[in-house]
Amino acid sequence: MNEKMSSRTLRTLPREKAFYFFTSIGNYTGESATSLKEFTDKISEVNVKSLEFHLYRGDFEKWTAETLEDQKLAREIENLRNQNYSGTALKEQLYNILSKYYEKIISKF
Repeated sequence: MNEKMSSRTLRTLPREKAFYFFTSIGNYTGESATSLKEFTDKISEVNVKSLEFHLYRGDFEKWTAETLEDQKLAREIENLRNQNYSGTALKEQLYNILSKYYEKIISKF
């Protein structure tokens, strides 16, 4: 990953580009994330039903690919989705992927 890609992935986004967590259509959790760091932190906090809802709709990989402009991270999330995790195991796996990815990026700065 080059420095330009890393800085794009690490930047803080305007509110309109934030990821908003829902548990189902129309049921907003009150949680949102405007950066990869904040997104990673929120994974530990939000209800697992929200994680299941977004993961299996492809929302996480779409946000990381289109908004954070990080195709590699989107593919890692897609691979997780294909493993059909749920509940606490899903929360732990998703958090591990995101936190390791984040640490890898910031270690390059």
